[in-house]
Amino acid sequence: MYLGTQVAARDDDDYRIFAQLGVKHISADPPGKPSSWTLADIERHRDKVESFGLILDMIQLPLPSQPIEKASYPDILLAGPDRDRQIDAVCQMIENVAKAGIPAVKYNLNLIGIPRTPDEPGRGGSMNASFRWDKTDQQAAPGLAGVLSEDENWERIDYFLERVVPVAESNRVRLACHPHDPYTPPGYRGVTRVLGTVEGLKKFVLMRENPYHGLNFCQGSIGEMLENPGEEIDDVIRWFGQRDKIFNVHFRNIRGGKLSFVETFPDEGDMDMVRSARIYKEVGFKYMLMPDHVPTVSGRDPSATAFAFCYGYIAALLQVLESA
Repeated sequence: MYLGTQVAARDDDDYRIFAQLGVKHISADPPGKPSSWTLADIERHRDKVESFGLILDMIQLPLPSQPIEKASYPDILLAGPDRDRQIDAVCQMIENVAKAGIPAVKYNLNLIGIPRTPDEPGRGGSMNASFRWDKTDQQAAPGLAGVLSEDENWERIDYFLERVVPVAESNRVRLACHPHDPYTPPGYRGVTRVLGTVEGLKKFVLMRENPYHGLNFCQGSIGEMLENPGEEIDDVIRWFGQRDKIFNVHFRNIRGGKLSFVETFPDEGDMDMVRSARIYKEVGFKYMLMPDHVPTVSGRDPSATAFAFCYGYIAALLQVLESA
């Protein structure tokens, strides 16, 4: 396994900074809307990334973490009249990614986005994202998806997987799906987030089971599903890792757990990230380990500063594991 990032480069200097910090492997998207990317766009983007001595490991399919109202291809999850055409467009993108020599794609199957409550102060006055169920509007109205049963949600996901997974396999492109973030009680905003529990994720990876069908394993999001992440996360990593279902890791920590948590830097949350890194190595995980959702810090370039800390933390862990 190796250090990676999915932070979008603002300009060429950011690519240079990644290389200077030792972040050689990246998940980065071509300019423009994902639904408009052609093979030439993807190849041009790959060439630019590689010109800085970096490796383009992954890009995002046009299935975002944003609410379905902002999705490029909403009919895939809404079972709308354009669903088959939109799935065909996703399949075409997978084929183009393969032709460009990119080994993996990440994606979300998200209807209501990433609910959060107001940021809370963290270490040294940093501001950290949080989710407190008792501070949410628990009766919030459904969005564009309306009221959707759990069974219907699974049927729509299976309809997508049935058509997309064989294309990924034939093109040898790994499909890395992100969990729902965070867990919310059944029926919140009209839907049950079926990928918001560990059991749901297990069911998901066994549907249309295939070596190219797995997870963008967000350790933070999975910790948010657990009553006691510090004690429970080890077995979760082992279950998915031993089955080769982890294709990327968002190496993110939290303090708290199910329905009440705050995001933290990796070194200060409830999960022992050193122990987690050892387990990823134990199960043979061999792809990117990357920071995600860093706290907001002070300074002229707060996001870059916070991520730079996380890159260094992960790089040091990997060096320790390599020498163990």
